[in-house]
Parts: sequence; C-alpha cells; structure tokens
Amino acid sequence: MNKITTIIGLSFAVFFLIGLATTLTKSMMIGFFDVLPVYLLMCIAIGMMVYEAFFDKD
Repeated sequence: MNKITTIIGLSFAVFFLIGLATTLTKSMMIGFFDVLPVYLLMCIAIGMMVYEAFFDKD
C-alpha cells in the first residue's frame, strides 16, 4: 500500500512538472534554447524525487 501511494504521488508531481515545462514552449516568442534550462531543472528535480522515493532507504 505504501509503494502504491508513493507511485501515485510521484506520478502526479511528475505530470505537473512536465506540464509546467511544456506550457512554456507554446508561446511563439519563447524558443527552445530559452526553455532548455527549465527542462534541465525539471529533469534534475524529477530524478531527485525518484531517488528519494525509491532508492534512499537509510
């Protein structure tokens, strides 16, 4: 039950972050290289969340 709750919460957070990053690319005035740092930070944040949820068991 704890693993299912972790997966559901993690998926909600990942979908929110991906949606937040992709809404920046809808504007015609914002190019890909303007949004690239946002994508990098989102990938780092998602990676940290996955590591914290599944691999960091002290």
